[in-house]
Amino acid sequence: ERQAKSIQALKNIPSPQQRIEYTKAMQKSQYTILAPLISPIHLRILQEAMRAHNYNVVVLPESATAMDTGLKFVNNDACYPTILVVGQILDALLSGQYDLNKTAVVITQTGGGCRATNYISLLRKALRQANIAQVPVISLNFGGLESHSGFKLRVPLILDMMHSVLYGDLLMRCLYDAAV
Repeated sequence: ERQAKSIQALKNIPSPQQRIEYTKAMQKSQYTILAPLISPIHLRILQEAMRAHNYNVVVLPESATAMDTGLKFVNNDACYPTILVVGQILDALLSGQYDLNKTAVVITQTGGGCRATNYISLLRKALRQANIAQVPVISLNFGGLESHSGFKLRVPLILDMMHSVLYGDLLMRCLYDAAV
């Protein structure tokens, strides 16, 4: 079918080994690390835990145009959360609010069967399409899927992150119990 329609295969597609690494030099120069607003209560607490360990993390605000932006860069066959997350990140990066040469993105990567494992590859593809491929995408995972010399999950940080999640759960329970 491709031959009949004269469709050419894409060339020069970067392999995963050609990804932009978040380096120690980037960490020392206080890059801004953007995190999508996946869980508002938890991420606000996690943001402060990571800042206490010298990572300048900024949790992105809600974006009214995330869906439209996401659809410009992600096929509409992707799940709705993927489109929103990629759209939210691209909205922030293209807003002019951040120095794209001193900004990175952090996002979780599960490594499992969920489509969320593909967020990173879809985000990197979107960054290339938007001509901002210089922005490193940091994989936050505990399975060793990717590593970055400037972003290390050491025990004190992991403990602070776990405490943040526990406090987030506690606050959510209080909030939702009070709402009933």
